[in-house]
Amino acid sequence: MTTLDIHQIKNYLPHRYPFLLLDRILSVEPQESLVALKNVTINEPYFEGHFPHRPVMPGVLILEAMAQASAILASHDLEDEIDIENRVYYFTGIDKARFKRPVEPGDQLIIEVKIERRIQNMWKCSGTAKVEGNLACRTELMFTYKDL
Repeated sequence: MTTLDIHQIKNYLPHRYPFLLLDRILSVEPQESLVALKNVTINEPYFEGHFPHRPVMPGVLILEAMAQASAILASHDLEDEIDIENRVYYFTGIDKARFKRPVEPGDQLIIEVKIERRIQNMWKCSGTAKVEGNLACRTELMFTYKDL
């Protein structure tokens, strides 16, 4: 089992503020699953407009956080040298996305992704995002990578 701090996460993902949406990887089981943490703070730039009177994390950003977690899991699945300068992961599809509760400032979002299938450089993962053990979102993600 592997854990990663924010500095190590930056070695896997090209995303940076304000679009790096993971704070810590709590565990990685290569070729199986990954658990990540996102601390949701009032300082997130999207809360200024979504919504000023009752800030809620946009669902598409919850999905993006899940996609970022999936990309890190795929990197572990490949067992390749990390090369974020020359490899980019792309979403290719999303299925069965459901949002069950709002995610608000002060929440800790726990994201779990599991590899369901891999064919060459294409992955399908199932994912959940929970707050205090309560399901906020679930989905299926499909993605690939491109070497630049």
